[in-house]
Amino acid sequence: MKKKSFAITVSSQPKYISLQSDPANQKFVWSYEITIKNESDDIVQLLHRYWRIIDMTGKIEEIHGAGVIGLQPIIKPGKQFIYTSYCQLITPQGTMEGYYEMQNLDEEYFRIEIPKFILSAPSTITQSFRSRLH
Repeated sequence: MKKKSFAITVSSQPKYISLQSDPANQKFVWSYEITIKNESDDIVQLLHRYWRIIDMTGKIEEIHGAGVIGLQPIIKPGKQFIYTSYCQLITPQGTMEGYYEMQNLDEEYFRIEIPKFILSAPSTITQSFRSRLH
């Protein structure tokens, strides 16, 4: 039996939040908006998430959990699900990437990659931070 491919696309829009960040105390906060588009003919449901977050020091944080923002959304064909979440690092730059575990109504399970995106504070903050490291 041929394995189905699921046309699900994931895009991200990170934004540095200076009001919640405190560079002097190594606290850097971003919001990120994720858009999950279902371009397949199947109704799909997002069951779990996995994130791999890496900061400038090389520290890796892995996050596993059910759904996103407390939901396990069902996304109909041609529709999209958009949510906003947050990430805090101890450095002014880092990356996030991962995957979603999903299923269709036939309970066929599949994984959708979340392309890597960059978290970056404004360059003045980043340059100041780098100069303190040396």
